[in-house]
Amino acid sequence: MKFNRDAPTAVTIRHVEKGMLKVGAETVTESVVLFRDSVQRGPVAEDISRLTVSDLQHLIDAGPEIIIVGTGWTQALPPRELVFALAKKGIGFEVMDTPAACRTFNILVSEDRDVAAVLAVYLSLIHISE
Repeated sequence: MKFNRDAPTAVTIRHVEKGMLKVGAETVTESVVLFRDSVQRGPVAEDISRLTVSDLQHLIDAGPEIIIVGTGWTQALPPRELVFALAKKGIGFEVMDTPAACRTFNILVSEDRDVAAVLAVYLSLIHISE
């Protein structure tokens, strides 16, 4: 059996560490939204426990079959209502720590799946109030 290595794309996550992602040839130092064919920067929700459908509407409008959320280096859970709302729309939704989300995103992109990912590069998407 012969194995062929897939060529990296502009959205292949090549390296992940706290505070930094290497996406394609670009170094990203802030939270980011990735689609299978593009990188978008912009605000990402600070508190995953308060994430709503409207917070993810720009991802939903792109029509992915699955949305992955990388919560930083601590896994957190989204509201159940959000999970159910996305399921009703036929969109898979997975929440995991950012390194796992990066690996999952790369696998799904290599399978030519229509995927979107919201990735926190710092400690967490969870906002801790004092």
